Amino acid sequence: MKVLEKAVKTLIPEMSKIPHVVDADSSLELGQPQISVHVDREMAQQLGVQPADVANAMNYLVGDQQVTDFTQGGEDYEVHVRAAPDFRTTLAGLKTLTVPSSTLGSVPISNVVTFEKTTGPASIDHYARQRQITLLANTTPGGSQQEIVDQLEKLIKNLNLGPDYSVHPAGTVKTQQESMVAFLMAVMLSFVFMYLILAAQFESWLHPVTILLSLPLTLPFALLSLVLFNQSFNLFAILGVLVLFGVVKKNAILQIDHSNQLREQGMNRFDAIILANRHRLRPILMTTISFVAGMLPLLLSSGAGAGQNRSIASVIAGGQTLSLLLVLLAIPVAYSLFDDATQKLARFKRSIAARGRLRKQRKEARASG
Repeated sequence: MKVLEKAVKTLIPEMSKIPHVVDADSSLELGQPQISVHVDREMAQQLGVQPADVANAMNYLVGDQQVTDFTQGGEDYEVHVRAAPDFRTTLAGLKTLTVPSSTLGSVPISNVVTFEKTTGPASIDHYARQRQITLLANTTPGGSQQEIVDQLEKLIKNLNLGPDYSVHPAGTVKTQQESMVAFLMAVMLSFVFMYLILAAQFESWLHPVTILLSLPLTLPFALLSLVLFNQSFNLFAILGVLVLFGVVKKNAILQIDHSNQLREQGMNRFDAIILANRHRLRPILMTTISFVAGMLPLLLSSGAGAGQNRSIASVIAGGQTLSLLLVLLAIPVAYSLFDDATQKLARFKRSIAARGRLRKQRKEARASG
C-alpha cells in the first residue's frame, strides 16, 4: 500500500500537466486516524493464544460480522455481532476485550498485543484480489480520452513499479475500449451477413463484393465529418457508422441490380451502366436528401443529451453527403473491372478445359493407333 501511495503522490501532479486534463484526483484518501494492532507472538504462545484467534476476535467485535440468522413470522433475519461503541472506538475500550486461550480459557487482549495510533487510507479497494487505487480525471472539450490514457500509461511505466504492479482500465476508459472491440466484431459480422444475403439474392459470389466495396469508402468520410462538426469518436459515433453502412450499401444495390436487369435484356455492359446510373440517380438522391434532412434536428439539437445526438447525426449526415458522389462513381467502375476479371477468368477456365479435352483426345488416338 505504501508503494501505491507513493506512486499516486507522484502521478497526480504529472497527470494534471497532460493537455486537456482537469480535476485530476485519485480514490486514495490519506490521514484517516486508525489503531494498528501488533501481536506479541512469544507472549501469545505462552498464554495459549493463537494469532488467528486474535484476528477473529477483533474482526467480530470491532467489525460488523454476520454470525447466524433466525426466522420469525416467515421472515429471515441476519444476526450480526459487534461490540458496543465504548469498547470499539476508544483505545481504553479495546484493551478490555478478551481473546480465547487454549490453557486459560480467555485472556485480556492487552496481554498479547500492542496498540499503536497511526493514520492510513479511509478505505482499501481491491481489484482481482489485489489492492488498487483508481486515478480519476475529466477532459476539456476537444480532448482525446485515448491520448490522455496513452500519456498516463507512459508516466506509470516510468515509475518502474515492478512486475507485482499492473495497470487496468476502468470507468469510461474501460467502456470505450470494450466498445471498440465490440464495434470491430460487429463490423466483421455485418460484412459477413451482408455478403451472404447479397450472394443469395444476386445468385453470384462476385456482385456482393462490388457492393460491399462502397462501405470502406464511406469510413474516411465518416471520420472527416466528426472533424468538421467538432465531435469525438465515441460509442454513438460508432452506432452512426453502422447505420451509415446500411444506407450506402442500399445505393450500391440499386445501381448493380438495375445494371444486371438491363444486361439481361440484351444491352451491352457500358450502356447498361450509364442507363442504370441515370435511372437510379433520382431515387438515390431522394432517399439521401430525406435521410440527411431527418438527421438535421439531431445535429442542431441542444440541451440534455445533445452531445450524443450530434455525435450520431454528424457521422450519418456528413458521411452520407460526402460519400455520395464517390460511391456513384466508384461502384460502376468497380462493377466494370470485376466484370472484366470474371470474363477473363471464364476464358481461362474454358482454355484449361479445352486443353484437357485435347490431351484426352490425343491419348485416345495413341491408344487406338
